[in-house]
Amino acid sequence: MVMNGVARGFEADEFQQRLSRAQHLMAGADLDALLLTTEPEVRYFTGFLTRFWESPTRPWFLLVPASGKPVAVIPTVGAELMGKTWIEDIRTWRSPDLADDGVALLADAIRNLVGSQGRIGLPTGHETLLRMPLKDFQALSNKLAPLELVGDDDILRKLRMVKSPAEIDKIEMACAIGGRAFERVAEFANEGVGLDEVFRRFQMVCLEEGADWVPYLAAGAGQNGYSDVISPATAAPLQAGDVLMLDTGLVWDGYFCDFDRNFAIGKADSIAGEAHEKLVEATQAGFEAARPGASAADLFHAMDRIVTGGKGTSDVGRLGHGLGMQLTEWPSLIPDDHTVLELGMVLTLEPSIETGRGRMMVHEENIAITRDGARWLTANSPSALPVIG
Repeated sequence: MVMNGVARGFEADEFQQRLSRAQHLMAGADLDALLLTTEPEVRYFTGFLTRFWESPTRPWFLLVPASGKPVAVIPTVGAELMGKTWIEDIRTWRSPDLADDGVALLADAIRNLVGSQGRIGLPTGHETLLRMPLKDFQALSNKLAPLELVGDDDILRKLRMVKSPAEIDKIEMACAIGGRAFERVAEFANEGVGLDEVFRRFQMVCLEEGADWVPYLAAGAGQNGYSDVISPATAAPLQAGDVLMLDTGLVWDGYFCDFDRNFAIGKADSIAGEAHEKLVEATQAGFEAARPGASAADLFHAMDRIVTGGKGTSDVGRLGHGLGMQLTEWPSLIPDDHTVLELGMVLTLEPSIETGRGRMMVHEENIAITRDGARWLTANSPSALPVIG
């Protein structure tokens, strides 16, 4: 299926290239295989896209050997869908199994691939997790000894930070869908309407404009700004002079956008208007600093100079992050993250500013790193705070 010139899914060559890069890095790290257990990692090498991961009942495993194609060790319920990917070696068990939920089958598969000696890498750094019960991981370790289960030397992080052109196309498609949804906010966000109703209607509009689903939506509303950007919506009605912020992470073909828009309800107060202008200015500064060879910290400082005068005191913690198959990915735009930007990275620029005691405003855009600098993936907001009504 093709939508606006962007095809769903990937050609097999995309996965082969990912595998080749992984195996090159594995050789340098002296790893005989990778063991992957989370949705984005499994999907990265297979294309296995399903919302069945929402259920925590079943574990799923993918083995990436030092040579040859990946091997899926998965519950039988997923065999049909995995069989539609480029993966050929699919080993299954009937899950859930309270006595042995795939551990023995996984151990056998690892020994088949690696032998009795070797090193199996698992993602262990910041923003990673092990999606299997601790007792099962301990049982697996015992079954595999003397095989070693070790860290993956940040191989998955290195791979996933840099997106292919086809991946960037999908992210840009998600951004376009989000942009069209934001253009329709005035249809339902007006004085007297509850914020919870705005939430529901915005998600509906995202779906109408082409989103596959909307796993993330945050919002804030209040005079001269909002108190936080993560609270659930309440039925409190919007009031004249409120600043309404909607931040969406919708998905198209497995890839996220993540950006927000601010609106004034009825009228724009000078404090909110000036804050919005400064946020857009900071975002532009981050955009201009974003180029191959710059660091994540460089982008932080470029934006922080605008919003705090270089004090770096925002309690939000960071001014942007990576974006792709997950809403937030590596790197973080913070002073201590010196990750070097590369061609193909996709980032959010997300400066925030205090507008009063217990009040703030946030602005966010999405960009891709090109040879010549940054490229907007979102249709960046004008400086003037939009007014609804």
